[in-house]
Amino acid sequence: MIIDLSGKRAIVTGSTAGIGLAIAQGLVQAGAEVVVTGRTALAVDRAIAAIHAAWPAAQVRGVAADLATPDGAQTLIAAYPEADILVNNLGIYEAKPLLELDDADWERFFQVNVLSAARLSRHYASGMKERGWGRLQFVSSESAINIPTEMVHYGVSKAALQALSRGYAKELAGTGVTANAILPGPTATENVHAFLAPLAAERGISVEEMSARFVAEKRPSSLLGRFASPQEVAHLAVYVASEQASATTGAALRVEGGIVETPF
Repeated sequence: MIIDLSGKRAIVTGSTAGIGLAIAQGLVQAGAEVVVTGRTALAVDRAIAAIHAAWPAAQVRGVAADLATPDGAQTLIAAYPEADILVNNLGIYEAKPLLELDDADWERFFQVNVLSAARLSRHYASGMKERGWGRLQFVSSESAINIPTEMVHYGVSKAALQALSRGYAKELAGTGVTANAILPGPTATENVHAFLAPLAAERGISVEEMSARFVAEKRPSSLLGRFASPQEVAHLAVYVASEQASATTGAALRVEGGIVETPF
């Protein structure tokens, strides 16, 4: 299968590192013009430089803005009012006991993980519908189904994002615009490395060994038995963005290594 996204503009939120950067790289490889976004100009410039280092002819742009806020979203929209592909990847996570979560924690997670995607999708989906082609993606998580006890607020926000994706798919049915959720499992990103580092230090082991123990202890149903790479997640996102994925919509597409026990 040859995926050709030439002539398509893709916006990937939260794409200066990790899964978002891997998705941006994959879309560039497929020929799309990609808009990289992050909160600081330094991070955006570094991501663009990394992409250009690997693909000198890449059409890659950048916007520095806090997309969890209305003003940040408007900054992106003003710079690039139209897109053919929108990957809502922006998200945060943290471990915190459920009974210690306060209103501010819940508000913060919904602003970043849910409302950012709702706000941007509202704008870009309208143009996609008018043009008769588009791809909306919402990067959720296996935690939306397999709610983790150590970060319930994260799982709840990702479940809401998955529901939002399904709602957009229904609203846009028959228009040529698809909407799908991508559900990664534990993925070896820079942020995850930083998350595991203090846990590894407590046990006096390497981060690599801590990664293996995390999967064994926290995700024992994993069939993959390891963290996925960001590129493994990106491969699915690039396919879902393609013309070939025209019959895939309203789906929760899992790339989580078989952690979730249910077949649906």
